[in-house]
Amino acid sequence: MPGPIISLLCNMKLIVKRNLYLALLLISFIATSGSLYFSEVEDLTPCTLCWYQRIFMYPLVILSLVALRRRDTMFAHYVYPLSTLGALFAAYHYKLQMFTPTASNFFFNCTKGSVSCSTIDVSYFGFITIPLLSFFAFLMITALAFLSLRTDRWK
Repeated sequence: MPGPIISLLCNMKLIVKRNLYLALLLISFIATSGSLYFSEVEDLTPCTLCWYQRIFMYPLVILSLVALRRRDTMFAHYVYPLSTLGALFAAYHYKLQMFTPTASNFFFNCTKGSVSCSTIDVSYFGFITIPLLSFFAFLMITALAFLSLRTDRWK
């Protein structure tokens, strides 16, 4: 049984599946465009963990377009594994960058090639890095998918 705040949100006229799917499309498109901007325009070579996050983000753009076109009510079930795993990779990447930059990485070969996963190429305000932006994008996508499961209205 959903809580009273979720019930209230889902009864509002703006919280309908179409709008949630559009917001999900917009967030995933901005995240994908941002990662392509950093790698293609700014010439930042993605590290191993960045590639894993891309693997989970890029399909969300195509899947959300298909879900919008077909009015797929089960779309959130496809989003959850991608967004949850992407958020876990992003959180681990951020932890590696900010809290243990000199520690060895036991899970992934993060020094493959010339780019280390602990290297901070972009930093805003001293703590906002690319993995943190990725984490928040995945978190918002997960929240939108959760809300879409709580409403049955399309328009």
